[in-house]
Amino acid sequence: MRFDISKSGNGMTYEIRNIVGVANKLKEYGREIYWENIGDPVQKGEKIPEWMKDVLKDLLSQDCSYAYSPTKGMDETREFLAELVNKRNGIRITKEDIIFFNGLGDAIARSYSAIRIDARVIMPEPTYSTHFLAEVLHASFPPNTYKMNPYNNWHPDMRELEQKVKHQRAIVGILVINPDNPTGFVYPVETLRRIVKIAKENDLFIIFDEIYTNMIYNGQKSVPLSDIIGDVPAVSMKGISKECPWPGARCGWMEIYNVDKDEAFARYINTILNQKMSEVCSTTFPQIAIPKLLTHPEYDKYLCERIRHYEKLSNLAYDILKDVPYIVVNRTNGAFYMTVVFNEAVLNNHQTLPIEQQGVREYIEKIVDDKIEPDKRFVYYLLGSTGICVVPLTSFFTSLPGFRITLLEKDVSKFEHVVRTVAEKIVHYVESSQLATQPRLI
Repeated sequence: MRFDISKSGNGMTYEIRNIVGVANKLKEYGREIYWENIGDPVQKGEKIPEWMKDVLKDLLSQDCSYAYSPTKGMDETREFLAELVNKRNGIRITKEDIIFFNGLGDAIARSYSAIRIDARVIMPEPTYSTHFLAEVLHASFPPNTYKMNPYNNWHPDMRELEQKVKHQRAIVGILVINPDNPTGFVYPVETLRRIVKIAKENDLFIIFDEIYTNMIYNGQKSVPLSDIIGDVPAVSMKGISKECPWPGARCGWMEIYNVDKDEAFARYINTILNQKMSEVCSTTFPQIAIPKLLTHPEYDKYLCERIRHYEKLSNLAYDILKDVPYIVVNRTNGAFYMTVVFNEAVLNNHQTLPIEQQGVREYIEKIVDDKIEPDKRFVYYLLGSTGICVVPLTSFFTSLPGFRITLLEKDVSKFEHVVRTVAEKIVHYVESSQLATQPRLI
């Protein structure tokens, strides 16, 4: 090409998916893989109940399932979702305040691309990869962040957030992921109210990613954004990929709050809608299914059973990992992820794990080098040594070394084996460089 046509940020990778290529290469050598890298309940063995399949079979027999939907989404479904919001003690919305997208990833991409390139949304650190990649690609600069503290149960640094939005005029919005991905942190109501207050005092809008809003356990309490937003302009992002679960449907939506309270925010939402019009509409079939699935007599029971399972695995993993040296781990209270952080300065580029298969060992040794992030090096060695595929924490835009594991395994004994293996390999890996430098006794 006569010049570089790629936007800045084209060198970033989506490690949640990128590591699949490495794992698939190891499968060619016969290595069995334990997939703990991606939040797909179905891939991890979740059986879709027959009542849910029956609902979808019935819809497939209806001609309307094969047509375009209105650009914003199916009217009946948007009315249903607006009524769910209106039943609570918060803001009231109409179907016109809801826009459907082809999955939450589509909604995220459009929400950032519609912002001026010199305007920024501050986001938690670590943060979900899709958000920070979309925000960075829109601005071609690293993101602004407020830190989540692993030494305080992943509570956000509210002072840092307040100071940054006050003094960095380019910040126009605040992102909150509640429950959080990758940490599993559930925001207390008081913290959420303070974030809304900060936004109001600094004339900002808010984006809440609430895809896991109905997956909270271990006695924790939180509230959706609609309960506390008041008159602050805001967007709530929701979907059915995790809750139903139906990730392959690619069906997510935005709930827009207080679009009439600020002209600049109204123009921003209109920009998103205009982009949406060029696409015509989002997939019709899953939109039609939403009211029928969420109101089915079996739905609440089914969701509660899944939440109890995540709670069980959360506590099992925490009990195994909490006393392991060299790491910090917090109990997961929402969503279905757990994040482990290595203590400062315990990782280096001399540590290894034994890999029995020569081909696997040679491949792993070839892709790790002095420039690789220390947690990514551990993740690759863990993958080569055990077949356990997790995601390095630095892939979620943070300097904290660690990794994310899921709570999706349906076989509890298998999950326990995986976590105990990870715990053992953490110690072995960290201490491997110490053993290598110890003098031999004669």
